[in-house]
Amino acid sequence: MAAAEETPSDAVPPPGEQVHLPGPSFLPVLVALGVSIAILGVLVNIVVVAFGMIIFLVATFKWIREAREEMAALPLEHHGAP
Repeated sequence: MAAAEETPSDAVPPPGEQVHLPGPSFLPVLVALGVSIAILGVLVNIVVVAFGMIIFLVATFKWIREAREEMAALPLEHHGAP
């Protein structure tokens, strides 16, 4: 019966650090799509390479901007600053 009773020393301590996970995003899929099209373009035509690289670059820059905005919105404790 002692196991059913919980004493304060048996309580689970609160977590020491909160974990931040980024929100869902379609941008990693677009980066992979752009790279795939660019690689396919090596076999097909230089125009296809350029099209794939444009998709890749635009998606990469948007992904970086989105990640920076998320980091800026976090409290200072999450930035890794001492």
